[in-house]
Amino acid sequence: MLIPSVGWNGIKEFVLNTVNDKGRSACPPLVVGVGIGGDFSSVGLLAKKALLRKVDSNNQSIFYDNKEQELLDDINKLNIGPMGLGGKITALAVFIETKPVHIASLPVAVSIQCHSCRRKTVVI
Repeated sequence: MLIPSVGWNGIKEFVLNTVNDKGRSACPPLVVGVGIGGDFSSVGLLAKKALLRKVDSNNQSIFYDNKEQELLDDINKLNIGPMGLGGKITALAVFIETKPVHIASLPVAVSIQCHSCRRKTVVI
């Protein structure tokens, strides 16, 4: 739970610190899901939901599409690299999902997934 006054820079710092601390053990290159908003109990679900997007997809919001690209560029500058051995490609994609939030709180969650990013779609 962040203080709302930290704004985008605080969110970005939290995401980068989380990837830097945990990304090496998550079998990079990574797919990173970020949830912003809602409440404490739902923000983790937003981060997981973000991982369900296709790797080459764009966020419907131009604002968040730009923020996803900004985070992806900064995560790749961490030089964690494939398998955590160093290199330019630490993440393949960063996806952000948001929900409205009370003005007095700023819940943020990060979900890290390995490059295989397995998912299945079924039409019923």
